[in-house]
Amino acid sequence: MMPIQRDKDGQPIDDLELAQKAWMLTWQKMLEAGERMVKSNGFLGKVKNEDIAIAETPADVVFEIDKVRLLRYKPLAKVRADIPPMIICYGLFGRQTMIDLQEDRSMVRNLLMEGIDLYVVDWGNPTRADQFLNFDDYVELYLGSCVEHVCKVNGNKPVNIFGICEGGTFATMLAAFRPELFAGLALAITPIDFHGDQENFWRGEGFLNSWIGNLSKDDVNLVIDTHGMLPGEMTGAIFSSLTPITSMTKYNIGLARMEGNEPMMLNFLRMEKWIADRPDHPGEAARQWLNDLYRENLLVKGEFELCGKKLDLAEIACPVLNIYAEQDHIIPVSCSKALAKFVPSKNYEEIGFPGGHVGVFVSRKAQGVVAGGLVDWLQKEQKNKKPKKQTRKKA
Repeated sequence: MMPIQRDKDGQPIDDLELAQKAWMLTWQKMLEAGERMVKSNGFLGKVKNEDIAIAETPADVVFEIDKVRLLRYKPLAKVRADIPPMIICYGLFGRQTMIDLQEDRSMVRNLLMEGIDLYVVDWGNPTRADQFLNFDDYVELYLGSCVEHVCKVNGNKPVNIFGICEGGTFATMLAAFRPELFAGLALAITPIDFHGDQENFWRGEGFLNSWIGNLSKDDVNLVIDTHGMLPGEMTGAIFSSLTPITSMTKYNIGLARMEGNEPMMLNFLRMEKWIADRPDHPGEAARQWLNDLYRENLLVKGEFELCGKKLDLAEIACPVLNIYAEQDHIIPVSCSKALAKFVPSKNYEEIGFPGGHVGVFVSRKAQGVVAGGLVDWLQKEQKNKKPKKQTRKKA
């Protein structure tokens, strides 16, 4: 028998009364959700494209090679002469505009306000004409040429580089290939060991690694050979599939929860604008990324070749700061932290951020933790490089 339902005074409630109460509660919740959604929809109807502009911090193009541009940001504070210039290198799977999403959530502005002389690599818009470009091109030719330019501007002295995700892998490779170019290597959410510690992945971690690992080499080649590129629409769909519930509900339940709150909705729309702007990835470089790195894990095995030379991560000579996200569902923590095995402990530091993959840059709490930690590291490393004063011994 079903237990008898009773009201707050202990009196029995008949089935009809119970059904009426449930119906009224459901109707009330529907009305409340509808009211919230109306507020959000009303705001959406008034938003213009210029209201959700991103990457507005002023910068000048100072160097170009093929479709690749190097931009130098205009200073927002007195530029510090005691810290070498820094180049930010994002990957090819998205746009570097994520690091300058809006004024109060901008890694770029935070660094500029600290007086850092700041550059960023813009990979441009790859097309099928670029399908045969590989890591030799992107790491040694394009990124290497950008770094050489900044070194020259810096009086032919080494500079700092901040690599993000795939861009961090590029930066790490170049630091191992041409260590003389770098005063410091900072990384964020960067895969190094593409297999990671799979036995200890937390629930939700490593789906991308497993998905790619289950593809055969021929599967990857078929995609690349068919399209010439790795289509941006495809990679966007793959990333969305890693968080299916969030992806399916953000335009209904997510928007309703905002209740038309202007700052929240503008931030949401700017993020969606960045996510939608996903370029195609040049085919040969994508083939190496998926087959040589994700499937075969050649980088940590010391078997990945750049310009005919096998890369040895132990050749990285500069100080390293490795920033990882503790709840990163795209790049597992163990995939990033693996770099510590190859760099002397005296040259290596880590910062674990309590957030997700993109939250490292766009969440409000990340602005102080990540940018502040990066600036503190730059200052400390420069202090360590200053020659110590010699004290004269007494006779």
